[in-house]
Amino acid sequence: MSLDAYRGFIMLLLISHGFGLSVLKDYPGWEWLARQVDHVDWEGVVFWDLIQPAFTFMVGVAMPFALARREAGSRLRHVAWRALLLIALSNVLSNFGSTTGRSLQFINVLCQIAFGYFLCYLILQLPLRGQMAAAATLLAGHWALFALFPGPDGAFSKTGNVGAVIDLAVLGYNYRGYYTTINFIGNAVTILFGCWAGEWLRGPADSTRKLKILAISAAGAFAAGLALEPFNPMVKRLWTASFTLFSAGWVIVLLIAFYWLVEVKGFRRSVFPFVVLGMNSIFIYSFSQVLHGWLSRGLAAFTGNFGALGPLGVIPHNAVVLACLWGLCYWLYRRKIFLKI
Repeated sequence: MSLDAYRGFIMLLLISHGFGLSVLKDYPGWEWLARQVDHVDWEGVVFWDLIQPAFTFMVGVAMPFALARREAGSRLRHVAWRALLLIALSNVLSNFGSTTGRSLQFINVLCQIAFGYFLCYLILQLPLRGQMAAAATLLAGHWALFALFPGPDGAFSKTGNVGAVIDLAVLGYNYRGYYTTINFIGNAVTILFGCWAGEWLRGPADSTRKLKILAISAAGAFAAGLALEPFNPMVKRLWTASFTLFSAGWVIVLLIAFYWLVEVKGFRRSVFPFVVLGMNSIFIYSFSQVLHGWLSRGLAAFTGNFGALGPLGVIPHNAVVLACLWGLCYWLYRRKIFLKI
């Protein structure tokens, strides 16, 4: 249940559009909060940059539980089919309603998960030492690619880096926001970290020892990410090695918090609102991607965007939209309708 609650918390963030808090950038003393609900321009990490790593990490945490329920002979087929479905759904969502023509893309979070998920499954067939070596090789190899084929302003430049060159050659265009398809390499390592955490939580150790090892792992990830930063900048848009490690520290801390709250302290009712979203994560993500704007505009006819509050009206209006999205998931939850891939 702690994993469903964790997933629901991240889904709430994903569909929130920053809760409308970006408007606070024009209010002295509140700029710091506005900065936390938008991605950094290039280098550095804020709260909003941790959402995708958390979502990716949870895919890994769930893998040992999900794979244990399947026959060994059917696992590869299931993983491959699921990855293909995620890529297809990602491209449907990214092209839905497009007026400029369809384009094949692999940078959407679902595509990145698909590539990382499949690669991670293959790595899991190795013994633990081999898995650790594979993770280190992936991070080092990703770093080496950028170092050996630098852009005009250096290895990790916004434009002309090796990831952008590959995308231009394969897809014929570069993504907005300077993202690159080969980000899936770092994503795969994040998923692998989640797999190790999930396997550890499935094990026989008591909860105190489980939390202790997770805390040590988080501290180690923080330290490793910060140690690499002077040489390998934290760039979420490229999913660099330092970002992979540093963000892993934060997402493990979140896992610790939910595991302690739900599984150790038993506060299940407190996290129920998150569980409702977490149980239908694919549905609410897809609905929000396609229909969030339609719902927001429709509700504005009744809320008036809370115009009496001026620019701040966007915050309560956003809360109303979120309440409706949650209510839709609750309706499905009560009827035991759960959409999964």
